[in-house]
Amino acid sequence: MPTIPYYDWITHHAGRRPGTLAIHDLQTGRKLTYRELDRRTGQLTAALAARGIGKGDRVALLAPNCPEYFELQFACGRLGAIMLPLNWRLTVPELEYILGDSTPKLLVHDRSFAAQAEALSKNRLEIDPERPDSGYERALAAAGAPPAPVPLTHDDIGMVMYTSGTTGHPKGAIITHGMVFWNCVNLGIPALITPETVQLVVLPLFHTGGLNCYANPVLHAGGTILIMRTFDPGQALDAIADPALGITHFFAVPAPYQFMMQHPKFQSADLSRLRVAGVGGAPCALSILETWTGRGVPLVQGWGMTETSPAGTMLDAADAIRKLGSAGKAMMHTAIRIVDDEGRDVAPDSIGELLIKGPNITPGYWNKPEATESAFTDGWLHTGDAARQDEEGFIYIVDRWKDMYISGGENVYPAEVENVLFQLPQVADAAIIGVPNERWGEVGMAIIVRKPDQPLVEADVIQHCLGRLAKFKVPQSVAFVDVLPRNATGKVLKRELRTQFVGKNAPAIS
Repeated sequence: MPTIPYYDWITHHAGRRPGTLAIHDLQTGRKLTYRELDRRTGQLTAALAARGIGKGDRVALLAPNCPEYFELQFACGRLGAIMLPLNWRLTVPELEYILGDSTPKLLVHDRSFAAQAEALSKNRLEIDPERPDSGYERALAAAGAPPAPVPLTHDDIGMVMYTSGTTGHPKGAIITHGMVFWNCVNLGIPALITPETVQLVVLPLFHTGGLNCYANPVLHAGGTILIMRTFDPGQALDAIADPALGITHFFAVPAPYQFMMQHPKFQSADLSRLRVAGVGGAPCALSILETWTGRGVPLVQGWGMTETSPAGTMLDAADAIRKLGSAGKAMMHTAIRIVDDEGRDVAPDSIGELLIKGPNITPGYWNKPEATESAFTDGWLHTGDAARQDEEGFIYIVDRWKDMYISGGENVYPAEVENVLFQLPQVADAAIIGVPNERWGEVGMAIIVRKPDQPLVEADVIQHCLGRLAKFKVPQSVAFVDVLPRNATGKVLKRELRTQFVGKNAPAIS
């Protein structure tokens, strides 16, 4: 692939539509036109270059939703540097592992995470939306002329996003510039994104769903994003109903939709301006789909993962009611297969593992060549999700092929939690399963075998986990058993545990 200059969407729109609103921070009221966003991105580019940051260097960001996510993303792009968005829900030990693996030169952080940042890095730059003299703003004000953009190709790395790992440690999914571009193309067309699009962004921007569904595609098209610092169902409904804001697009995992439909304002809120309301990140209950459809807003389902940047499949709005519960079909520049354990394509309506291939797929994991190799077969990425495809080609996500479960839109891999449980001296054996939860979709349940004559109660287990794991990973309940069921090779039979503790109708795939 020939080397070309970094194609900067913000610079392009600053020249074409300089006065168009690019970002509106609903928390602070701050508004940035494309001209202003381009100017601030240039200042940040110069400030980073002055700190010795260049092509291939990592710059971490620990912050709630704010415009600085996009300033840093595009400043890193102009330098050829790699942005590293950090999950602020993680504990300091969890973040220490990520920073030790990725070795960023600089940690940009919000003032609200000052204590964590101080424990994590000596080289810091603090954002404070309430102080015009914060370290971040002083760095921008003191910046000289930015260097010329670094030539890049679609294969160059633009970002590394860490996801929970099946081996107990998170993996850094490599996100190339090409992946982000192809996601804008793949997702922008069926999501009806244009320069007139106005999206309310509520998902965390450290998450691929927040950053790329649909925020980056909207900026790619020259539209407007409205950022909520943290999600509040009543405030979100007020924003959607406000004609002055003119919100046309919304995307969330199922939980925010559930919280909004349970809010007293839901039935009276004016939702008529919403052109597209997307949902993904976790299985969506039919009751949520039906309730929103009843208010005249069919939820457009999709499926994806961090490694797919993230759009893999999407249900067109025209099919949202007819194919209620489907995740749609493959994106335009993406191919999918559903295969059995032997890698053979399954028949329609048969369940198998979903595989995916295309220019929007990660080339692999940061510093994890073995994990990269095991994730692919002949260029096809193993998604770890079980799915079926009907006679018309529509995909239905049935369950997770592996043991991972999703709590509030966040992936949780049991091995990581089990590693923490085994730190308790009273634990002889342990397993984690996901169990249904009305609020979060699924939460963890710990099944523990105690050592003989070793007292241990549920409260002790949960308290132990709270100091060592992000809250969404902490098991919400604990059961004590005499022995865990295992097969001949010693693998814990989690299917049997789900049947025992969830019921006979628990998913059959383990």
